[in-house]
Amino acid sequence: MDAAQLTSEGYYATFGKAGARTEMPGCSLCMGNQARVADKATVVSTSTRNFPNRLGKGANVYLASAELATQAAIMGKLPTPEEYLESWKKIDAGSADTYRYMNFDTIDTYADTAHTITLSPDMIEAAKKLQGA
Repeated sequence: MDAAQLTSEGYYATFGKAGARTEMPGCSLCMGNQARVADKATVVSTSTRNFPNRLGKGANVYLASAELATQAAIMGKLPTPEEYLESWKKIDAGSADTYRYMNFDTIDTYADTAHTITLSPDMIEAAKKLQGA
């Protein structure tokens, strides 16, 4: 749902034009087993874990927040603390939009789809058991 919303707002087009590669949310282990980076590449990752060769043979992987990863992508390097704090001013200025909660239940296309889902008898029975617990 986030991808659909960000696509409709034009963010993914911006990423694509900049040459960025976005992956489905998940652990980097899944990424490491499928879409490996070039040997000895340097990568800034928003994953939660890292170990040698996880994303590629000899890859240098730096774990970072989304904000730091964004700044590194813009600069093409890890920023100094001073550079990061300066960039934070721009991030903070747009924080109301950047960190807004996406209320998918209020977006017609998602709400309409939710109303068309039918549950199997097994799922209905399991839900009844959970409600009674």
